[in-house]
Amino acid sequence: MATGNVTKKAFTYLLGVCVPSPKQNAAKIRIRSLELDEHISMYFRKYDFVFAADPEKLCKTGDTVLIKTLPEKLTRHITHKIVEVIYPLGDMTDPVTGKKIVAGRYRDHIREDAMRFGELESMYKYEEAPPRGKTENKRDFTSKETYVKYQEGPDDPKDPYCINPY
Repeated sequence: MATGNVTKKAFTYLLGVCVPSPKQNAAKIRIRSLELDEHISMYFRKYDFVFAADPEKLCKTGDTVLIKTLPEKLTRHITHKIVEVIYPLGDMTDPVTGKKIVAGRYRDHIREDAMRFGELESMYKYEEAPPRGKTENKRDFTSKETYVKYQEGPDDPKDPYCINPY
């Protein structure tokens, strides 16, 4: 008969936003939580940062992702794994209905209003818009390899690939 203690590790799923990371095959995730200040009985926003394994490069900077804790750490820093991308950056979806939204209004309602009152030429057409990634390597540098820049001189050019730790 075994007399050793058996411990059970629960898997925790968390929701976070991907931020720029200097690590390869890992994403840095910002997790938002609320912390209670017992002195004034009020909650305040608190951010925690974790590294999540992302060997398939599923997420880009700004994406909202679902992560889960690993049963054991991959490295000293990598403690989580990316399960899926919930919301890509810039494409807002109502979690209850599953419809696309723009600034608090459903796209369907905006389209109905445009048909009812007349469509403007300057109105943005979401159906004709290209998917995310059209400006990749032109304005969007999230697919490029980043590095940490520890010193900065007055004559240094602005480099979009560096992460300033200060």
